[in-house]
Amino acid sequence: MLTDELAEPDTELRERAIRRLKKKRDFHGHLLVYVLFNSAVAAVWVLTGADGIFWPAFLMAFWGIGVVMNAWDVYHDDGFSEDAVAKEMHRLR
Repeated sequence: MLTDELAEPDTELRERAIRRLKKKRDFHGHLLVYVLFNSAVAAVWVLTGADGIFWPAFLMAFWGIGVVMNAWDVYHDDGFSEDAVAKEMHRLR
């Protein structure tokens, strides 16, 4: 029975690790598509004369916001320290 209690946290930790690894893999795919697509759009702009405003910057900026938010979700530590939890509990009282 004690071994079941010890195995449970390892199973939960393993599932968390797998979720994080999937998020990282998905983010790297998202980043690759972002770079390739926006490079192609910039190349089209150059090949068509590069006149006027650099309009691909609008695509890059707006999509870039999504990439940054995705990176934050993947690489930001989502855990809380016991000190932070205790401080918040104290504040709520």
